[in-house]
Amino acid sequence: MKYTIKLFVLTFFSIFAIQHSIAQTTTKYKCMIQMQNYSGKEAYIVISLINPKGEYEKTLGILGPDQEWYNTLKEWDKFRTKKKEKLNAITGASVAGGARATRILEFDSNKLNKGYRIRFESAVETQKYHVKDAEVALSSDILDNREGIKGTGYIRTIRFIKVQ
Repeated sequence: MKYTIKLFVLTFFSIFAIQHSIAQTTTKYKCMIQMQNYSGKEAYIVISLINPKGEYEKTLGILGPDQEWYNTLKEWDKFRTKKKEKLNAITGASVAGGARATRILEFDSNKLNKGYRIRFESAVETQKYHVKDAEVALSSDILDNREGIKGTGYIRTIRFIKVQ
């Protein structure tokens, strides 16, 4: 009986410790995207985690609700169709010229300061596609920069705020 209780208590605390350590390996940032004042349809934007080799690793967010238009984000769409990620929880509305959008980005903390990047790809129907509208190093110095990151296409500025 005493052995069973000890085994139960040990198992319980082991599982608790493992769950606690896993929970602490995730980092969250609120990402605010300010769009340029362009004319035309709303932009579709995909936010991806890029590994140190320059390859897509994970989709962090999508601004654009209709899957039928995901092929306009050409480079990411090649990755998406090959990897078959589940995107349900990370999609949202597309963004109009001059508007703002906010997303929560979540990634493994062990990727910080290791050469990973966050890429923002953008496309607007019948207009130019920007494979790297913005790209930022996944480092705490860059992400905590209050001045923001400048876009090169439809995105004007991106700002990050760490979520506790």
